[in-house]
Amino acid sequence: MSPFVSKRAAGFTLVELLVVLAILGLLAGLVGPQVMKFLGSSKTKTAKLQIEDLVATLDLYRLETGRYPSAQEGLEALVAKPGNVANWNGPYLKKGVVPKDPWGFEYQYKFPGEHGGVDLWTLGADNREGGEGENADVKSWD
Repeated sequence: MSPFVSKRAAGFTLVELLVVLAILGLLAGLVGPQVMKFLGSSKTKTAKLQIEDLVATLDLYRLETGRYPSAQEGLEALVAKPGNVANWNGPYLKKGVVPKDPWGFEYQYKFPGEHGGVDLWTLGADNREGGEGENADVKSWD
């Protein structure tokens, strides 16, 4: 066997490379949307968990101070003592900052709430009311 023949036999043909690229393209086309759908739903689930955690923290705040933070004080009352609040034992959040929702927006807070003691929600990826999928609002009362 000559050296020329062994080098040629060791490589891939153009047809083989094109077949592999076509298979990879098909896999990316089928799997990619499913992965993106999973990532979107995970942000929504993260928002639900953060809202549940913040509502539990607000309940602890109310137990210690006798009231929820006012609308003006907002969620910042969980990390910085507002004016003349007695029995404030904060900060109530570990990192000392109010977290943003998974899309980087501020959580919406309303006291008194229309659906409970307080209402806490995020407007989703589009930061607008309503929407579906990742753009749907995530609320403490749902």
